[in-house]
Amino acid sequence: MTAPVRFPRFFVTSPAPCPYLPGKTERKVFTELKGPHSEQLNDALSRIGFRRSQTVAYRPSCVDCRACISVRVVAHDFRPSATQRKNLRRNDDLMSSECRPWATAEQFELLQKYLASRHPGGGMAAMDEVDYADMVEHTSVSSFVIEYREAGEDGRPGRLVAACLTDRQADGLSMIYSFYDPDCEARSGLGNFVILDHIRRSAEAGLPYVYLGYWVDGSPRMQYKVRYRPLEKLGPDGWSRFGDEEQAGLISAVTAPSRQDAQPVDGGCKDGTPGGHHQYKLA
Repeated sequence: MTAPVRFPRFFVTSPAPCPYLPGKTERKVFTELKGPHSEQLNDALSRIGFRRSQTVAYRPSCVDCRACISVRVVAHDFRPSATQRKNLRRNDDLMSSECRPWATAEQFELLQKYLASRHPGGGMAAMDEVDYADMVEHTSVSSFVIEYREAGEDGRPGRLVAACLTDRQADGLSMIYSFYDPDCEARSGLGNFVILDHIRRSAEAGLPYVYLGYWVDGSPRMQYKVRYRPLEKLGPDGWSRFGDEEQAGLISAVTAPSRQDAQPVDGGCKDGTPGGHHQYKLA
């Protein structure tokens, strides 16, 4: 008998400088997402710590480091903090819509503005419109772009201030990459609002989780993820929640990193960042 689903072949990337921890080297294991069962394969792999980049699923496979930990928010049990409630009130007038995975010039312009302010010199800084289109449109799973717009004078959707490339999985929403207007002073915390909106969307859709990618202990850029409770992490024995005291300690230790600390070091990307896709090409 022929198996209905062929077991995927896995490959390993060449070592490269880690984009999160200076002095470290990263390596990733990956497989192609193709064929009629690519969606089911992506769902299964996400539950064991894989992330999607275009038509590839990958996860860290570093020889001497286990700092990258997959995390997800339990949507139904989430209760916003006082700061998060304030954020929701401040931005509740934004108009959001799910768009098909089709890149637009307006989205790319916003992405460029975001990268220039938040990640200058990072792995995505050299992206052009074709690269961005590949990032959004080359997908073999259920993907969409959620746009967040201010209301126009006529009450219809107006200026684009944030967007997120998102996958809809069997057990939740996976946030592949989000970006926003960094100069919108009246709407501070837009990045956090996008996460809060995904948690709301997931709960309303009856989906238990929002996948946030990797939390990297020791990387200032990844510490924002611990602010969402309850948060689950993937360990050798499967998924488990952070303990209340553990997560409270992590939250209290979070401080706003300086711009210098927030910049990535040279290297590839592993948290769903659509840069360096050439590393997954097979000889």
